[in-house]
Amino acid sequence: MLKKLFSRPPAPDATAPSAARPKKRVLLIGLDCAEPDLVFHRWLDDLPNLKALYENGAHGRLRSCDPPITVPAWSVMMSSKSPGILGVYGFRNRADHSYDRYAIANSRAIKEDRLWEILSRAGKRSIVIGVPGTYPPKPLEGIMVTDFLTPDISCEYTYPPAFKAEIETVVGEYILDVRDFRSGNKAKILADIYEMTRKRFQLARHLIQKEDWDYFMMVEMGTDRIHHALWDNMDPAHRFYEAGNEFETAIHDYYVEVDREIGELLKLVDGNTDVLVVSDHGAKRMDGGICVNEWLMSNGYLTIREKPEGTVPLSKVKIDWPRTKAWGDGGYYARIFLNVAGREPEGTIPPEDYEKVRDELIAGLKSIRDENGEEIGTKVYRPEELYQEVRGVAPDLIVYFGDLYWRSVGTIGGGKLHTFENDTGPDGANHAQHGIIMFRPAGGLAKAEVITDAKIVDVAPTVLRLLGLPIPTDMEGRTLVDSASV
Repeated sequence: MLKKLFSRPPAPDATAPSAARPKKRVLLIGLDCAEPDLVFHRWLDDLPNLKALYENGAHGRLRSCDPPITVPAWSVMMSSKSPGILGVYGFRNRADHSYDRYAIANSRAIKEDRLWEILSRAGKRSIVIGVPGTYPPKPLEGIMVTDFLTPDISCEYTYPPAFKAEIETVVGEYILDVRDFRSGNKAKILADIYEMTRKRFQLARHLIQKEDWDYFMMVEMGTDRIHHALWDNMDPAHRFYEAGNEFETAIHDYYVEVDREIGELLKLVDGNTDVLVVSDHGAKRMDGGICVNEWLMSNGYLTIREKPEGTVPLSKVKIDWPRTKAWGDGGYYARIFLNVAGREPEGTIPPEDYEKVRDELIAGLKSIRDENGEEIGTKVYRPEELYQEVRGVAPDLIVYFGDLYWRSVGTIGGGKLHTFENDTGPDGANHAQHGIIMFRPAGGLAKAEVITDAKIVDVAPTVLRLLGLPIPTDMEGRTLVDSASV
């Protein structure tokens, strides 16, 4: 946390008539998955607008939540509540302790207040574009355009609903997401990412000028999609990298384009606007996948009734529940669930043995090595170690294979522990625990400052402090600016 993060001109006289006081605003630009090393080090000189924020503001790494994935990270950021409090541990979450009921983590899953809801009650107007966890849209004081989980633009994806027609007049056919970013068709993916980004920023420029607002927030998903699709083309350390390949500079060139779009947007804000640029997590190469359910089977924790033909999702397999102790979900991290007597329908683990089995699994999962027998540094967490409170149906264990250089593959039938083909389509990157935060106060700083130890839960209280509003006592984060600085 920073103390007296910056020096700015004295605040306007609070006794002056309100009409004479400039309106305080906060603009927050979200770049999903933007990686600190690329922004702050490797490419900073090629990103003139972000470099100007860097040199005239404060910057640092932003520790994401656990797990560091888009859902739930943006809702964690906007509520200053952990995934444990939100009860959201990924895109799909167990709805109860049955074996097959899952719920999608859309806006209805988030029961805690997020920034725009707090601001609406305070009479502040928000413009919210593309923030994950906002579909279906809920009423607010302002305008909302929902996120990549929106099925398509035939849905009601705006608030107010009538605003959808205005989007069509501004950008034509709006693009919510690059739907096939794991197709392997890299040329098409790249073209679609550019079109999506162009339309998102075009809409943002329209709204930032046309509408009255106190808080303006947009999230661009292109940074995430291009990392997953093309990281192996960029990174010499990636096992699939080939020097001189057609897409070697694609991620760099896209960052340059995003920087240009940010510059055009910043031209439209006045000198009373505080600017933040944040990402929900970072990115790193993906070395491969660990077939978690194959490991559980080979170690006696998971039993199936018959071997499937080929490789299939676990949901398509007939599991012998009375002989099963644990199973796992695939994804950027592994979720391990235990089959506990009295909790699951056909539970096999006596409650008194629950901790013993978790300890066994932790030791076993950490011992998994790569295909060459080298240690990979897997980290395993009990949810109660990560969260002050655990709501919903949390995983019994949270596993970062190879400290997130390896993903979890949940399919059954391959008979292998290691795989270098992703079960959901080609993917060159995994998520990293640190994203970025950049902050330029209205008027700027005399010199660049470094933000240390910033956490994703610190963003919402910081925005509230900048807008002069009280910070709810149940927020888990701390403001990154003190009252003397605002």
